[in-house]
Amino acid sequence: MDDMKFPNVKEVFGTVSKEYAEFRPRYPSQLFSFLSSLTPHHHLAWDVGTGNGQAAVELSKYYARVVGTDTSEGQIQHAERRPNISYAVTPPSITDQQLDSIFGPESSVDLVTAATAVHYFDLDKFYGQVKRVLKKPGGVIAVWAYWKPRVDPAVDAVYERFFSRTYPLFHPAAKVVLEEYESLPFPFTAVEGIKLEIEEQRNFDQYLGYLGTGSGLVGREDILEEFRADFEAAWGAEVHVTKTVKFPVFLKVGRFEKKGKFC
Repeated sequence: MDDMKFPNVKEVFGTVSKEYAEFRPRYPSQLFSFLSSLTPHHHLAWDVGTGNGQAAVELSKYYARVVGTDTSEGQIQHAERRPNISYAVTPPSITDQQLDSIFGPESSVDLVTAATAVHYFDLDKFYGQVKRVLKKPGGVIAVWAYWKPRVDPAVDAVYERFFSRTYPLFHPAAKVVLEEYESLPFPFTAVEGIKLEIEEQRNFDQYLGYLGTGSGLVGREDILEEFRADFEAAWGAEVHVTKTVKFPVFLKVGRFEKKGKFC
């Protein structure tokens, strides 16, 4: 498939970094308390593809130091700051020397996370980096994403039509998200996860704001406008009234069990 007709992920998320920080849902706090319970030490966490830094901020409550990296300078500029978080704009492929300059010696990271991001990575390179930096034994990697907001039957019916119209515009990497990471290669010893769901109260503009941050919609705002009237009719006359919006979360967690090897 010719990727040239699909959006450049780095450029897209840099373009909508402000809107991304404002409209993307927040991950549930129990996710981070669960992940922190899996690592025997809490010295250093690495949040890869950190975006607006929301996962890094939650991790900073449990780990002494958090590093958030992203290829998008725009995203890093809008990332939330905390005293124990450091952010870095990195190239898509980080060299071993760059890893060492950021994290110090090999096997120094307790937890690596990728929140709604890993499907865009070169997995062979990324997993090789994880192998280098994670503590052995005891290091943990966790990747997760969410999909398809659910509101009520009327709004969801319009969303399904909207999704059918826009899905072909998204990068092919989105396919693994639609499959809830079931087809995502993950060469680690699996750790049983927890069932999670994001639940937020949103008004109509906030709901549409989220839809507009999809990578396939940037530069194609006219498509969202095509559906605005239908969404508004489904939402109801008082669009300022909030509704409960639910996003199912799917999670993969793994760890090293033997020094220097995937298990």
